[in-house]
Amino acid sequence: MNTEELRKLDASGLQKELDSLLKAHMGLRMQKATQQLSNTAQLSRVRREIARVRTVIQQKASQE
Repeated sequence: MNTEELRKLDASGLQKELDSLLKAHMGLRMQKATQQLSNTAQLSRVRREIARVRTVIQQKASQE
């Protein structure tokens, strides 16, 4: 999801997106630990997405 799509979501939608990204990140970390992860760049992408979602949540909280 890009930043514009994230800004259109409400607080519950952002929280759901954050939860799903955190679960995906945990799964990727487990795959890396068991040496089953072939594309390690996925970890960086998911971490960046988590940071984007958290940033948008913080921006929305400061506007209210």
